[in-house]
Amino acid sequence: MTLLAMTPVQDMHKPYPRRWSALVVLCLSLLIVVMANTSLLVAAPSMTLDLGLTSSDLQWVIDGYTVPYASLMLLCGVIGDRYSRRGALILGLIIFVAGSVAGALTDATLGVILARIVMGVAAAIVMPATLSLLVATFPKRERATAVTVWAATSGLAIAAGPLLAGWLLESFTWHSTFLINVPIALAAIAGAVVLVPPSRAVDPGAIDWVGGLLSVLAVSTVVYAIIEGMHFGWTVGPLYFGLVGLLSIVGFVGWELRHPNPLLDVRMFSSRILSGATLAVLVFFLVTFGAIYFVAQYLQFALGYGPVSTGVHLLPLAGAVFVGSGITMWLTPKLGPRITVTAGMVVGTLSVVSLIGIDPTATYSDFLPVLTLLGLAIGLSVSPCTDAIMGEFPDSKLGVGGGLNDTALELGGSLGIAVLGSVLAASYRQGIEGFLQTFPGKQPNGQYTGQAAEGLAASQDSLAGAVIVSDIVRAQNAFLSGFADNLEANAVAAFGDAVAHTSLVAAVVFGVGAVIVAVLIPSRSAALASSSERIAFEPIVPFVVPPAKDAAADREVAELEQLLERPSAAKPEKAGARDALLAAEKDVPKAVPVPKAVPAAAKRTMADPTLVDAELERPSIYQLASKVYELDASVARQATVDAKSGDRVTIHQLALSNLARTRRIEAEEALDAALELSDLPVAPAPAPVQPAAPLQTFYQRASRQHANCTEFKERSSSMWAMPL
Repeated sequence: MTLLAMTPVQDMHKPYPRRWSALVVLCLSLLIVVMANTSLLVAAPSMTLDLGLTSSDLQWVIDGYTVPYASLMLLCGVIGDRYSRRGALILGLIIFVAGSVAGALTDATLGVILARIVMGVAAAIVMPATLSLLVATFPKRERATAVTVWAATSGLAIAAGPLLAGWLLESFTWHSTFLINVPIALAAIAGAVVLVPPSRAVDPGAIDWVGGLLSVLAVSTVVYAIIEGMHFGWTVGPLYFGLVGLLSIVGFVGWELRHPNPLLDVRMFSSRILSGATLAVLVFFLVTFGAIYFVAQYLQFALGYGPVSTGVHLLPLAGAVFVGSGITMWLTPKLGPRITVTAGMVVGTLSVVSLIGIDPTATYSDFLPVLTLLGLAIGLSVSPCTDAIMGEFPDSKLGVGGGLNDTALELGGSLGIAVLGSVLAASYRQGIEGFLQTFPGKQPNGQYTGQAAEGLAASQDSLAGAVIVSDIVRAQNAFLSGFADNLEANAVAAFGDAVAHTSLVAAVVFGVGAVIVAVLIPSRSAALASSSERIAFEPIVPFVVPPAKDAAADREVAELEQLLERPSAAKPEKAGARDALLAAEKDVPKAVPVPKAVPAAAKRTMADPTLVDAELERPSIYQLASKVYELDASVARQATVDAKSGDRVTIHQLALSNLARTRRIEAEEALDAALELSDLPVAPAPAPVQPAAPLQTFYQRASRQHANCTEFKERSSSMWAMPL
């Protein structure tokens, strides 16, 4: 075994032997990206006091990381697919280290903001690379376990960030919190070079740069508008950015519908499982980040916990995430993602509902069930969602799938802090307003001046401000210590009421999201029935390779290639495709075009399976199926476009369009099984098909061969997601 991982994943004939070690590297990379966000929750008070940050400055420190992080992930995922996923991971980690060191060395507000922007760009490169490398490296039967570990790591990072930041703040300044991730990132860089195999898409096509720029503009302006509008009011600035974001979204959708190789094919959202899983990830992290935001404040300023103690008391969340992940790893294969995801969202709803009755006498024991249930909910639901999202994307678009998942995650977290944080602040101000009428220092004209005005504004702004003002008043004027005690008590009471009101909003968001997700994600039985129905029709799919010398077939190829350039219309209804399958035997096209980009070996396999004997060491049915997959998927994609054009909606095209996903799943899992069980005896290759039998397709011949492989069938059936 060589020291460095050199062989690309796509060129390996067996699963990568060091894949579990590579997973550790990918999880470390994920850990630093998430911790950079959560550690700021503890470091922000120290940073604010030292730099004299205003509310606007602090918001820019947060937004500087969040906006580029959320907006660049889709485009960075595509670039990683096109050039190198491992290269993107290493580059992102190097940039992350540079941004972290810069943040630790600066003493200026602008320097901190710029460092956070650099770190946000790096995070956008790293995040989709971790997920696309995971899916590319692991065979399908191990992928759900690997994704579960990946998702559980994010839960660990949510609690580890505040803990490590608090530990450093006990002895050092806020600058040290930027250095938390540097040793981890350096270890991840070394591990990526040694343990993570190279990977990129085999035939990714040209990058849709226009779509990429539109996606960046759309996400960045929308995220910025929501954050600024919720915190500082919907003035001209946020409204302008919101309008630009809305127009960018419309432009992005329109462009993607017409582009031959879109950055993100928006038609994919017609898939219920993709739409439902993406929505679930967004809702989960919206509520989770919002809840941690106000729970951390309560622990620090109402209960008086120090930074380290706050981090320690958030650890049950991480532990519960691991427990939930272990449960979902066992339940999801049995019940399907609909049950586990919906159950997780219901548990999450219960967790925030328990905070609605919070009062000023609340202690940590009142928050422990919230953290535990919320962590359990994340563990139950997030990994099935991520696995479902990535399962909808072909190997050439894994970076896009990772970018979509991570964009939903980060967008949800940003909205959680912005929306729920805004509700929290508004409710707190309303609750403390009455008591602040007695604030000392009022002039005869009813106005406050000097320190009194600053203290009043700080007390009205947040619980942290009220606690700090109380401490200052006690230290400077012993006669006002009674007022200081009352100010702190009233601020805690107002904040407790605000937490209750915000939790009600969070519970509504969680509950409504759970209902929508339960409707969108199909049940396991429905998904299997749909797949089985398509498989049952497969033997009569009229796939015919055109004769080598056939003028009519050549003309058909030329016509269909021209149709590929036309803008696609609406997707054919699924029911229509099924009806087409029933009638397929009566309407068989004379020729089907063979796309130019299909490898020559796959073409020869389709034309004559006996030729595979000279190219493969073990020409089993599963190896033949994996060879034919590339050709079949290409033809199915082309047939889908032809069917959507509305000019040549043939039975054959509709049939192939409907079967594309089923065949992809079969071929991928067949290849995984063959590579792991290569020591089994191989059935003889099927005899060539006679020209007089046009319906004797490769899949029909393969089915007969498969029926004879009884030993293989018995030993590999447990590895298949669907019954053989």
